Amino acid sequence: MLSNRQIGPAFYKMRLAFDGPAAQAFAELRPGQFAQLDVSRAALPPAEKIPPELTEAANRSILLRRPFSFTDVNAEQGRTVLELLYCAVGPATLRMTTLKSGDALSAIGPLGKGFWVPPGKNKALLVSGGMGTAPMQHLAKSLAWEQKENGIEVIAFAGAKTSSDLPFEGKMDEISRQLGFSIREFAKYTVESMVATDDGSVGFRGTVTDCFSHWLKKNPPDPAATIIYSCGPEPMLAKVAEIARQRNIDCQVSLERRMACGIGVCQSCAVECRVGASEQTIYKMCCEDGPVFDAREVVFREGR
Repeated sequence: MLSNRQIGPAFYKMRLAFDGPAAQAFAELRPGQFAQLDVSRAALPPAEKIPPELTEAANRSILLRRPFSFTDVNAEQGRTVLELLYCAVGPATLRMTTLKSGDALSAIGPLGKGFWVPPGKNKALLVSGGMGTAPMQHLAKSLAWEQKENGIEVIAFAGAKTSSDLPFEGKMDEISRQLGFSIREFAKYTVESMVATDDGSVGFRGTVTDCFSHWLKKNPPDPAATIIYSCGPEPMLAKVAEIARQRNIDCQVSLERRMACGIGVCQSCAVECRVGASEQTIYKMCCEDGPVFDAREVVFREGR
């Protein structure tokens, strides 16, 4: 591990370095793919630094690896450095906050299927909610290269309940918002970005899907040349998928499921999917067949 730093009330960024065969494997990691990390040996923080809401959960044993996608990947001279964003919300991520430079972690990856760019697309719209921004940042970097080579335009939308729930660094001032580069993590790739908060504390007042719908009405894109990418809570993904369906725009969604093994063996991360245009459905594994799916095939159920 190279670093592990706090960037918000409960948000952290960790940088991991891989050498040898692992470096080569992770150098080819696509946006949306993930790794399973073993944090069972990490220590708990001092009692006074454990949030009250996590006091009871803190002492639970960590038996299973945890899946994480990445915000950035850099490969150079036999070494690959990956950056991941995480939020301390449970016993595993709470332990991760105590890791420091020089500590070793066991990782299995890259796993799953990431985002892809279908032929003929010149506009990419990235919609994320909360921690769903992590793979979107990696995707923005990847699409920035596409932008240089193929002229693809990229615009990002990010939302949360309130400003403190946005997992970004730096302040979003009035000038940056007017220029459309309000999120530094996207601005460094010259990607225009818009922020939405449910309470209006930053940016658009309302959900990110409301913000996205509002933008689409003012800036209707060519459906055939546009692709929507989305990651976040499942109700949000369902709404994004519906917006895409109504406008006949291709859409890919990255789903979140509890993954015990990460390789399709335990069958714990089933996703209900349509079979073509029929009423028949089958179950696919989020870890192996996803986590990125074509939004048209996913069956979104209320309550998830």
